[in-house]
Amino acid sequence: MPHRNAPLTETGRLRLARCIVDDGWSLRRAAERFQVSHTTAARWASRYRQHGPAGMADRSSRPHRSPARTPQRIERRICKIRVTHRLGPARIADRLGLASSTVHRILVRYRMPPLAHLDRATATRIRRYERQRPGELVHVDIKKLGNIPDGGGWRVVGRTQGYKNKQATTDLRRSCKPVIGYGYLHTALDDHSRLAYTEILTDERKETASAFLTRARAWFASHDVTIERVLTDNGGCYKSR
Repeated sequence: MPHRNAPLTETGRLRLARCIVDDGWSLRRAAERFQVSHTTAARWASRYRQHGPAGMADRSSRPHRSPARTPQRIERRICKIRVTHRLGPARIADRLGLASSTVHRILVRYRMPPLAHLDRATATRIRRYERQRPGELVHVDIKKLGNIPDGGGWRVVGRTQGYKNKQATTDLRRSCKPVIGYGYLHTALDDHSRLAYTEILTDERKETASAFLTRARAWFASHDVTIERVLTDNGGCYKSR
């Protein structure tokens, strides 16, 4: 594929070469006419003389020889370590005394899948499934999180105050302070596009969940996604009648 700023396409190269070879133009005249250098004009004319119109196609820029390439036995060892120990490029490079960028290029050249695409225990590929079109299936679920008190959590105020905040969150009878409570993240995720809609609500009751789904449906519709099916777990708010 020609460079976006290339002055000549394959058709332009052929016209340039024919002007020089077939019509007898000088290199200077042809170069000025097609706004390229003399060396470029000479190169395409030479290829046209040798190969005809087929010589106007792009050629690979890969060198014929690579003297500095990593030895094949080292490349095989890198692949073996990756398969047997499932290590990343940085850790493999540390073991073998190589640059991590070199190890990464070798793994890519041998088409070794990224670790994120493998199951760490069995080394089998993780099969990612998805529906064929947006809205065909939307996953709905809830994540329950403890609210952070004013002033920050235990990482900011220390473990002693953090424990008191935790007690105030979980058991009103042990504290005279108001219950900090929980936040409930209601999320609707489109299976095909991975487009997600989330709200932080105060509970996970059936009325709250159904109202959330109504708003989620309207939000997806505003993004040209029509919900066809909804998949949930066996949560009480989803099974309640």
